[in-house]
Amino acid sequence: MIDLEKRKRVMARSMRLGHCICDPKKPCPCDVFRQHDLCPCAGEKPEIVANGPVRLTQMVHRPGCASKIDAAVLRKLLVGLPEINDPRVLIGMPAGDDAGVYQLDDNVTLVQTVDVFSPSVDDPYMFGQVAAANSVSDVYAMGGRPLTALSIVGFPIYTAPDEVLQEILRGGIDKMNEAGVAVIGGHSINDNEIKAGFAVTGVIHRDQMVSNAGLQPGDRLILTKPLGTGVLAFAAQIDRAPEEALLAAAESMTRLNRTAAELMVEFKAHACTDVTGFGLMGHLASMAAASKADVEIVWDDLPVLPGVLECLAEGIAAGAVERNREASGHALRAEEGVSMAMLDLCFDPQTSGGLLIAVPEAVADKLLDRLHEQGVTEAVAIGTVRGPGEGQIFIRTTGARPLPERKRQSPPPATPTPVTAAPAADDEFRCCPEGLPEVADSAPAESLPAGLNVRVSEAEARFQAFMQAANAPGALDARTKQAMAIALSVVTKCEPCLKSHIKKARAMGFSQEEIDEAAWMGISFGGAPLMMFYKPLRRTE
Repeated sequence: MIDLEKRKRVMARSMRLGHCICDPKKPCPCDVFRQHDLCPCAGEKPEIVANGPVRLTQMVHRPGCASKIDAAVLRKLLVGLPEINDPRVLIGMPAGDDAGVYQLDDNVTLVQTVDVFSPSVDDPYMFGQVAAANSVSDVYAMGGRPLTALSIVGFPIYTAPDEVLQEILRGGIDKMNEAGVAVIGGHSINDNEIKAGFAVTGVIHRDQMVSNAGLQPGDRLILTKPLGTGVLAFAAQIDRAPEEALLAAAESMTRLNRTAAELMVEFKAHACTDVTGFGLMGHLASMAAASKADVEIVWDDLPVLPGVLECLAEGIAAGAVERNREASGHALRAEEGVSMAMLDLCFDPQTSGGLLIAVPEAVADKLLDRLHEQGVTEAVAIGTVRGPGEGQIFIRTTGARPLPERKRQSPPPATPTPVTAAPAADDEFRCCPEGLPEVADSAPAESLPAGLNVRVSEAEARFQAFMQAANAPGALDARTKQAMAIALSVVTKCEPCLKSHIKKARAMGFSQEEIDEAAWMGISFGGAPLMMFYKPLRRTE
């Protein structure tokens, strides 16, 4: 029921100001009012009816913990911030640990954390469960017991059905009830993208506190959940994820780390962290650096969700993999046989991942047996602490688990118009090379001083092969793509590119007028400076 008096009062004020009071960028009356007879400033909103199930991962840019700011950027942002000089802060922000720890008195120590991210699954109720399980995990990683939580949500209230938010909250509360945590309040924001999480407070006995800085030589490293949630979330966004793999990922992400945490404390673990948005490598690198130790991981022993290896073989990995690689790749020393695709798993951002526990060698097998007996069936030992060091992570493979063969795509249909490219001299710049040899997907990753990388020649060959594929005729014919290449060369102000593409266009029979028209498409997007860039080069021979 629309309150016409309220609408009249609010719109009168907006019209006098010349701006909507709910969105100053819009005039009054706004497009919503003109098209739908609704005034958002007066609190009027359409009834939103979903046509079929709502797919949450299609409503966000980066699913799950891949939506978080990467570690490299965070490190820069934190430099120079005021220090907290309070002796009661046992573990604080500079430690980079999973949660903060604050001593109240001799008997009570608080452990606090907050975690918020975008949907990693499509089902709203399940997303709420994942958000809750992920949020309490930081408390578990410290050896603590979570007690209370405050919910935090961002939701596009004018574009998504109210029932979606209600189901997210219901799922989160149900999971918190399972964990024995009381949800005592929360905060909501009208946001363009869906986000959910919790601020959690727990308690921990000071003598039982487990940090990420206690690695000891000879310790075994045990991971309690399989990897690959980031790969599968991205694969789901592009409709390349097997349904059974998504179900397995959802089951893993909604599972609490409570049992693993309780057993970790019982077996007197030396160190622990939970594996989330920065990937196995990011969290392990922090653990190794804080402990001043070097560690070794056996890639073939890493637990993996179903379908993930097939995705990696197809090159399916989210952009957060590269951001994580940039942030923590300096610590990596990949040994012979470990390919870039294999390493993508180590940098994959995890949502509600498992605990990474370091325990003495003497009790590692007993801890694994107890974990399996109590339902943590996918827990495995993945490596060892070599000894004191600079925080390096050595990853090797036994060859026991190679990646599947990549499925070869059918080549695009041949264009009916033959195209002859201009021959290039050996020393001539060629923007989009042709006839390059194919590089194997299993190309080894060499250990370089600056971090991980493939051999430079192989990286260049891969890039050039990609350029060749991108410029090959397919749904767009060769002439159209050549015109686009000229326009893009102008927009990016790449002089060698522009010269190369103009020369190739002439060889394909382009007239000067056609070349100019393509260039002016680029100039129209970039303005007068691009015109000044293009004019001296337009007659390139």
